[in-house]
Amino acid sequence: MTGNAARRMRGRPWPDGPAPFTTLVELTWHQKKIEHWIRFGHKSYEKILDRRRSIVGFAPDSMFAFVRWAANDFGTIVSRIDIVRAVGRGEPFQTLPFVRPGGEIMLRLDGWSKVERALQAIDAVEPLGLDPADVAPEHWRHVHNRLIAGHEPRAYTPEQHAAWLQRRKIAP
Repeated sequence: MTGNAARRMRGRPWPDGPAPFTTLVELTWHQKKIEHWIRFGHKSYEKILDRRRSIVGFAPDSMFAFVRWAANDFGTIVSRIDIVRAVGRGEPFQTLPFVRPGGEIMLRLDGWSKVERALQAIDAVEPLGLDPADVAPEHWRHVHNRLIAGHEPRAYTPEQHAAWLQRRKIAP
């Protein structure tokens, strides 16, 4: 097998553009000025535009964390994290800067102290041997709600994950 079919089979980015209904995210990295990056997620597409900019894509129903940070001569002006579920054809979605068309937002936090706590919640999932992109969406909603209210979110457990996997099996 050669060409596009072989690349797709290996999970590599599509050379001629993203698959239909791919959620695209514009990333920028200008050291200490503008930094937009993906904290977790399984990319299905990637295109490097230049040294500082790229576009990544996510298949429908996949989860990803998008972090945005910007500063000027006086310090940080934007610090935000969004955990998003990429939507499929015909699904409703919320718009989000630098994300086309948008997605279902599970977590949205502004301000470095809250963003840092969300990153810690993401880090806490990894020692369980789990990819944060595979965690139940309800956990990220829980983390959002607790951090917005100024409370500590509960830890994600293997039991919660097992229940999530069982629910996914029977979901329509």
